[in-house]
Amino acid sequence: MVEAQTWTTRRMSNPRLDTTANDQVLDIPATPPGDVRNNNAYTGGSYFSPTVTTALIIASWYLSNIGVLLLNKYLLSFYGYRYPIFLTMLHMIACAAYSYASINFLEIVPLQHIHSKRQFFKILALSAIFCFSVVCGNTSLRYLPVSFNQAIGATTPFFTAVFAFIITCKKETAEVYLALLPVVFGIVIASNSEPLFHLFGFLICVGSTAGRALKSVVQGILLTSEAEKLHSMNLLLYMAPMAALILLPFTLYIEGNVAAVTVEKARGDRFIVFLLIGNATVAYLVNLTNFLVTKHTSALTLQVLGNAKAAVAAVVSVLIFKNPVNVMGITGFAVTIMGVVLYSEAKKRSKVTTH
Repeated sequence: MVEAQTWTTRRMSNPRLDTTANDQVLDIPATPPGDVRNNNAYTGGSYFSPTVTTALIIASWYLSNIGVLLLNKYLLSFYGYRYPIFLTMLHMIACAAYSYASINFLEIVPLQHIHSKRQFFKILALSAIFCFSVVCGNTSLRYLPVSFNQAIGATTPFFTAVFAFIITCKKETAEVYLALLPVVFGIVIASNSEPLFHLFGFLICVGSTAGRALKSVVQGILLTSEAEKLHSMNLLLYMAPMAALILLPFTLYIEGNVAAVTVEKARGDRFIVFLLIGNATVAYLVNLTNFLVTKHTSALTLQVLGNAKAAVAAVVSVLIFKNPVNVMGITGFAVTIMGVVLYSEAKKRSKVTTH
């Protein structure tokens, strides 16, 4: 599920260090569109005008992101399917299968190969961080409402800046660091006033957000050479099966004979089969539509839309699940989103200055 995100799932962010909070469930970074915008492999837009095509793709991206969050919440909290690790593993298996079909049969992007053992182990390391982030994000949904989960996920830029400084000693401008203050301050306000606050859920949700940020920073370090760069869809193709294999022993040890339990549940209620297959399919669509939005717009537009998506997802979840909210909680979330917007603007200005 997917960097769920948070449910991660938040997001799929750019592999650069200035990633903002795009809460995509699998958190696979979007590739900048410069070398794919004119790719003839994707022809779906030939039936519509470019404007209509772009609008449909953005709408699909929003629906898939919000849909996987709501489905995860329903499964883990309301339906009673309390196996977040196994659910994440199902997402990874689905992403591997759909990615293989999309690249090898639909030819959405050209197939890229792993060229060395060194590159393989780099991708494996990213997969491990990815697993940690997504499992934590999915688990947090058992304890926290989606609206609060999204608010915490919006703090990704803060953790990205922290890890970038610790790992790469990369310093930002004073304006960028100042913009991060409202990001953190808003979460403090929202946490103190959240009616359904759960300490364990809060901590693992913060862990998921930090893991997503760490992955983007580590990826920027590990896959920077031209020989090792992978398109986001190809990276998903290789990361997903690795992640599934990493998760398998954990789900068997922690969640017991979950496969047999799931089969037994399916015999009594066929609806769970539909839920699991639909949930895993939507988790893949998050990544596919993330790539298509970047291809048809830009990475910057993806960041702006991602900021708005967190607020939309929070509102939709409140309307559907009726979780209680108060004025201070809404204010805290709004302050955090405002900080993310200010951070994005400050990053753009700092880039212009350095160039």
